[in-house]
Amino acid sequence: MNPLSSPTASSPTAPGSGVRGSGPVGTTDAARPANGLTRAERLLSLVQRQGVLAVLLLVVVIASFAYPTFATLDNSRGVLVQASFLAIVALGMTLVIITGGIDLSVGSVFALGGVLAAWASQWGLLAALLVPLLVCGAIGTLNGLLIARAGMAPFIVTLASLLGARGLLLAFTDEGATTYLVPKGSAFGELGQGTVGGFGHPILVALALFGLGGLALQRTSFGQTLFAVGGSADAATLMGLPVARAKVTVYVLSGLLAGFAGALNAARLSSGVTIIGTGMELDAIAAVVIGGTLLVGGAGSVSGTLWGVLLLAVIQNLINQIGSLNSSYQSVVSGGFLILVVVAQRYVSRSRRTL
Repeated sequence: MNPLSSPTASSPTAPGSGVRGSGPVGTTDAARPANGLTRAERLLSLVQRQGVLAVLLLVVVIASFAYPTFATLDNSRGVLVQASFLAIVALGMTLVIITGGIDLSVGSVFALGGVLAAWASQWGLLAALLVPLLVCGAIGTLNGLLIARAGMAPFIVTLASLLGARGLLLAFTDEGATTYLVPKGSAFGELGQGTVGGFGHPILVALALFGLGGLALQRTSFGQTLFAVGGSADAATLMGLPVARAKVTVYVLSGLLAGFAGALNAARLSSGVTIIGTGMELDAIAAVVIGGTLLVGGAGSVSGTLWGVLLLAVIQNLINQIGSLNSSYQSVVSGGFLILVVVAQRYVSRSRRTL
């Protein structure tokens, strides 16, 4: 039997050895809870995963008292609709970052997907969805193959894709001079503008995708492979996990989700807007990191990303409520939150290593 896959009782890291591999000598399993985590470790893990939710709830409560119009149903619906497009993009970014990668192309892919969807909408709903998914999925596939198979750095590859997708967008629209419109009353337009129970379709679509993403990440072997790859790609390879395939898959999903979000946004705006998406990749990364996903990979959750997206959306809405501040202050506040979260993550990681 392979000793690497079957630790013996004398191994210092074996579950029944009575000694923690990274802890003080003599720390026995009997002194630890049945689930293997001390109370302090569970608390630090909870802070890392759900700390942003507490901050979000606190900000919402304070804003509700400070600005009566903030807590209205109409305002809440508007915030959720605006957040839904970034949420879909950030979902794909979450999967990429969990594997230890990064995708800087999603903003340009988002804009390209919207223009392609608006152009193809003249042939119906199916064409309006398939065309951007095929093109944006191809961009994601190229990113994944260059990173996973050719061993190139994710930063360089996706930066090149950012420029390439934006260039393709400008070429397709005659340097932005041509704006493709979605036919009025079309099924595609209804996808972005329709409502169910007063809530827009983009909100429901984003929630459905996050539900699927959470199930895939936490309840499937694919999700566990992503965590293993992000924790240590070399160790995952030794375990026989499909590391390259997992990396290619997450970049394909990131491209598909960014393109789909762009198409959904075009359906809502009834046109393919060429100037959107600039800097969206940074907003997506900020939301993912604020949500507790580690930039180094190996840890994260889609629920945390959802709370991070909502926190950024609430901050933007608060700036609009104040009225005397312009939207540039959102970047200042978002940057401040990002620095605080990264510092907190380092503190939590160090604290967990010393326990």
